[in-house]
Amino acid sequence: MKVLVTGAAGFIGSYVVKALVKENFSVIALDNLSTGKASNLVKDIPFYEIDITEKALENVFQEESPDYLIHLAAQSSVIESMSNPVEDCQANLFGTLNILRYARQYGVKKCVIASTAAVYGNPNIFPVVEDSKLSPLSFYALSKLSAENYILLYEKLFNLKSTILRFSNVYGPRQPNGVITSHIKCLVEGEIPTIYDGNQTRDFIYVKDVASACIQSMLSEQTGIYNISSNTELSIKQLYKEIADLMDVHTEAVYEILREGEIERSVLSNFKAMDSLGWSPIYHIEEGLKETIHYYVNLNHI
Repeated sequence: MKVLVTGAAGFIGSYVVKALVKENFSVIALDNLSTGKASNLVKDIPFYEIDITEKALENVFQEESPDYLIHLAAQSSVIESMSNPVEDCQANLFGTLNILRYARQYGVKKCVIASTAAVYGNPNIFPVVEDSKLSPLSFYALSKLSAENYILLYEKLFNLKSTILRFSNVYGPRQPNGVITSHIKCLVEGEIPTIYDGNQTRDFIYVKDVASACIQSMLSEQTGIYNISSNTELSIKQLYKEIADLMDVHTEAVYEILREGEIERSVLSNFKAMDSLGWSPIYHIEEGLKETIHYYVNLNHI
């Protein structure tokens, strides 16, 4: 089976590609390298340096005829979306529409498409389930939710089978930004981390668990929307303490006010994905943090 992965040189995409190659799938990688790195790419697989908003995207579908699509290319920064909502919309909504158009036209059997926990906003009931109220607080969340609606309608109107995965906070080695990466890098470099409020909570999921969820979703007959999460709530203050303890450092962080568009509390139920997709997370937060810390400590010593 041939699988096209968009955002293949990015953080999550590179792990998905490696997992697919390991399981002997034929993989086509696509990335515009705006945030992804060529060094993340697996060698000896076809790679197209193309933006998903471009007409040239059709050439990839035409030449490769993929059986499946895992769509991870996105503008993923909440902060960037608040500064540049038009660019955010172009990448996350128009880019996804381009993907859907060619997936339908060239007979893709199933699409797995990344979304985000940010679509829920600040919910009142926890853990958050897939049919909870949706209330985006950022343009990033809004663009991802808008894309979800197009995906669902494409399946309804054109029978383009699709699974939408709402990721909680993904972390791991090679993540270009994010609270865990930021804290570890600061401590490795002997700097003082900045924490915005710190009482806000997140549901952290290790990137290797996310990669396995993407593949399991692709192989499953099920479609629809699924939370991909650890179902575990952790405050940013507690997270920092765990990282500092694992690194055996005792640097006090600097605290500032919560930034605009940030969610105060987030923990997602993963029961539906476990029950319907046969997927479950393997990595406990401590295990994932140890692997991530090990990567950045060694990187600093190269």
